[in-house]
Amino acid sequence: MFRERLLDKLNQKFGRYSIRNLMTFIVGGMTVVYLAELLLYPVTGFSLSSVLAFNRNAVLHGQIWRLITFIFIPPDSSILFILFSLYFYWLIGNALENQWGAFRFNLYYLCGMVCTAIAGMITGYATNSYLNLSMFLAFALMYPDYQVMVFFILPVKMKYLALLDVVGLVIMFIMDSWTGRIALLFSLGNVILFFWRNFIDGIQNAKRRYEWRKNNGNNWR
Repeated sequence: MFRERLLDKLNQKFGRYSIRNLMTFIVGGMTVVYLAELLLYPVTGFSLSSVLAFNRNAVLHGQIWRLITFIFIPPDSSILFILFSLYFYWLIGNALENQWGAFRFNLYYLCGMVCTAIAGMITGYATNSYLNLSMFLAFALMYPDYQVMVFFILPVKMKYLALLDVVGLVIMFIMDSWTGRIALLFSLGNVILFFWRNFIDGIQNAKRRYEWRKNNGNNWR
């Protein structure tokens, strides 16, 4: 395929610049930011997240580091959920890197960052939630039968969790404004760019199964 040949050529030319174990650094950065918020904010009132988070007005006023540093903002939740989320990000990120190689995973994540930044410049604000979701969807597409323990007790395959997320995204797309729809599409641009062929093949396979069942059902009548 053209895409694979292109990725191979890019890897040969730029692969030496790849950051290996990328998710270890990103999750480590999230951990540092979380600890800074936990330990420093009650004492000093200084919020590190407010300096790192994406903000269009701040970017336009010269704070261009926000185009990158927003990836280090940890989830805003309980410590137990944050620990689980960070471990999960590390797990799926390393699995993708092991499957693809460092260069391709770096490129996938970088595309997600660029797409998220574009969406943020459209709407004025962006988080890394869609970027993390794009890793989850990539993992689910590559390992659909991988099981995770929901609430640590209920085994669920990744493909079903991904399906729930896709349904939620479709509902958001339908109910949102056109600005929000464009931002949503840009936010998941790396998923579309890397897996559009998988989506088309899936639709075609589903169509063939439907037609086969329909024809065979008519034959039994």
